[in-house]
Amino acid sequence: GCERCQCHREDKHTAILYSLLSQNLSQGRGGRSPRQQQCCLCQQRRTVCLRTPHLTCQAASNVLLKTISFMKNLPSFHQLPREDQLLLLENSWVPLFLLGLAQEMVTFEVMETPAPSMLKKILLDGQSQQQEPERTQPTLAAVQRLQCCLNTFWSLDLSPKEYAYLKGAILFNPDVPGLRASLYIESLQREAQRVLQEVLQPLYPEDQSRFAHILLVASTLKSIPASLITDLFFRPVIGSAAMVELLAKML
Repeated sequence: GCERCQCHREDKHTAILYSLLSQNLSQGRGGRSPRQQQCCLCQQRRTVCLRTPHLTCQAASNVLLKTISFMKNLPSFHQLPREDQLLLLENSWVPLFLLGLAQEMVTFEVMETPAPSMLKKILLDGQSQQQEPERTQPTLAAVQRLQCCLNTFWSLDLSPKEYAYLKGAILFNPDVPGLRASLYIESLQREAQRVLQEVLQPLYPEDQSRFAHILLVASTLKSIPASLITDLFFRPVIGSAAMVELLAKML
């Protein structure tokens, strides 16, 4: 479908500007319809933002608070050195936050970012070195991957206990570089996985593969970058502040 897309040319900025201008020209010359044009504009590469940021950011903030509270309320987490706590926080806050979104059934919609910001980037590209860098924006493709992960978890229909022990298995990751108490953390992860498996046995006696399937689906959460979660849900609230530093203060 996109083999003839102008976005594949080496001169990317000229191609984008050409595509924007040709939308109006094609309508007067019997060209392709706007629906056909969408394919050649590489729609999934377009940047997006929340459709209702005031509502979605509030819901996301509530989930984040619950995520940090989950960590703070674990006695085994408090027994770790402060350095290990911060390393585990930095490594696991995104998948734990996503599990929170899934558990709280938080839904959201996005819309394409306004075109003027794209034109400004094109027209002022030569002056970009002298200007403050613009904030990054999530792409439609990245948001769709995120929503796909959430949909997968909703299809699993996890119980509160399943969510709790799965969060523990994700939080206590002994493979994080720099940990001082990695052996103890590994034992905590094994314990969380063992209890999760015990919870599943009476609930799903005929589904012996559910435990492995849950862990496999949970592993996909690590493919969601922290930058996407920050830019989509929290950047409208925290501005240019560093997310990890704010999380450390919350902890």
